[in-house]
Amino acid sequence: MRAGKAKEEEPHGQAGSDAVDEIVAQWRDQRPALAPSPIALFGRVHRVYLRYQAVIAKGFGDFGLNSASFDVLAALRRAGPPYRKTASELAGGSLLSSAGMTFRLDRLEQAGLIERQRDDRDRRVVYSQLTEAGLAVIEQAITTHLEHEHRLLGGLTPREQTQLARLLAKLEASIVGAERPGG
Repeated sequence: MRAGKAKEEEPHGQAGSDAVDEIVAQWRDQRPALAPSPIALFGRVHRVYLRYQAVIAKGFGDFGLNSASFDVLAALRRAGPPYRKTASELAGGSLLSSAGMTFRLDRLEQAGLIERQRDDRDRRVVYSQLTEAGLAVIEQAITTHLEHEHRLLGGLTPREQTQLARLLAKLEASIVGAERPGG
């Protein structure tokens, strides 16, 4: 261990260290003036995301969905009966452009999972609504999805899950704040 470094800051070589610890240690060795500690956090967040995506992609694939189509169907289901929203409402909730949402909606409509309906009072307004088939798919997919997520969280206590969720929300707010001009 290098002089002046606390054991907690340098898990390299300790039981339980991982590839991210190794990367941080390598940067400390090669560029001692750098402060690579953010890699320990963001590297793990990225690795967790990639592993999570692989698991849920398989789960969604079992229903003929991908993450994008699941998100749209889930948003429509959460809207409650009659399970419909406009493309702009859906886009706003997903951080997508209207054009990106339209592409998703076209694919879901072709698959028979949604249908588009014009508003009776204002023909310019078009709603996307779950079909019976779409409702059946999302009902099954959300159940399976949550079963997978509960299994993935099995190594954390409920208290740890709550604490981690709070910390990740705080991290997101920090990132949003840093993105602002002068942030």
